[in-house]
Amino acid sequence: MICPRCHTWLSQVKRPQGLVYQCASCRGFAVSIPVLRKLVPQGIIRDLWNRAQEKQSRSGAECPVCRRKMADVAVGGMEKAPIIDVCIRCQFVWFDRRELEQLPPVIVKQPDRETLPLEVREKLAVLELERLKRREQLATAGDQYPEEWWQWIPGLLGLPVELDAPAVRSVPWLTWSITAAMVVTFLLTFNHLETILDVLGLKPAEFMRLGGLTLITSFFLHGSVWHLLGNGYFLLIFGDQVEDDLGQWRFAALLALAALAGDILHILGDPRSTVPCIGASGGISGIIAFYALRFPSARLGIMLRYFLIFRWIQFPAWAGFVAWLVLQIILAIEQVQGVTNVSALAHLGGCLVGVGAWGLWQSGLLKAG
Repeated sequence: MICPRCHTWLSQVKRPQGLVYQCASCRGFAVSIPVLRKLVPQGIIRDLWNRAQEKQSRSGAECPVCRRKMADVAVGGMEKAPIIDVCIRCQFVWFDRRELEQLPPVIVKQPDRETLPLEVREKLAVLELERLKRREQLATAGDQYPEEWWQWIPGLLGLPVELDAPAVRSVPWLTWSITAAMVVTFLLTFNHLETILDVLGLKPAEFMRLGGLTLITSFFLHGSVWHLLGNGYFLLIFGDQVEDDLGQWRFAALLALAALAGDILHILGDPRSTVPCIGASGGISGIIAFYALRFPSARLGIMLRYFLIFRWIQFPAWAGFVAWLVLQIILAIEQVQGVTNVSALAHLGGCLVGVGAWGLWQSGLLKAG
């Protein structure tokens, strides 16, 4: 989620009532309607909700979730009512600093325990601590589950999923088109794959075959269904945000340069090899690197499975990138030693371009105008 005032990532803050998403700069925060019910009286929430639904125009701040304009409504029945931003679509409310403090809090009636014996009060206190502990554990576990049912499928395959990522403002046509082109190419070639790979695959010892055309054709070729699914999946889940952030032309340039850098590093790793190298993973590695550095706080998750016991573990994108980078370095050493056929050198070459593109973005030279 992104702060509508500062345009920086919001941090999760656990309160006794539930999760809120707070900006470290302006101290504003977003809260869902279910959690808000535990913070302010029901009458105020109903009034806010009804006023937001009745309001014809949306002129408030951008929703931290969907990035669309929220309805800015005043709380009824108050002399100096704060203007609250409400998103009907996402059921989230945005509070600027100290706005929530202007609303009356929920009054929780505490039971009178002073008349109870000391032993009973001590047991009640222990039970209350256990209840709060169980509630926090359940809340933490619940936050780790994906919101979309289909995300369980890649989770079962050991692939990471996006649990909380920046909203995409435009349709990622280029990402979808490149993925579709890879699928179509595989369907057209898999019956004669060995022959086609020998002709159109990238061979380091003959990398200028067909006028260097194999530097391009090898990108769209894949050796198996799993090879295609893996590359297509990573391009789809990371490419849409990068394309949305850079624009189509910059995104295409990043992907092409990352793929070329990956090919070059693969060739330098063993210039005499005649084994065809295929796949889009070099270019996609550049997308992954840019995504992780551009959106370091995006939440990813992987599923840990032990027989019928499932557990989702979540982590920020930057941590996943560091782990991925260490793995690629290890695989690159094994590749040079001839232990593996996976071209981790191509992954590292694409990664270098992604890091460089992020550096240009940081300097303002790569931002879409």
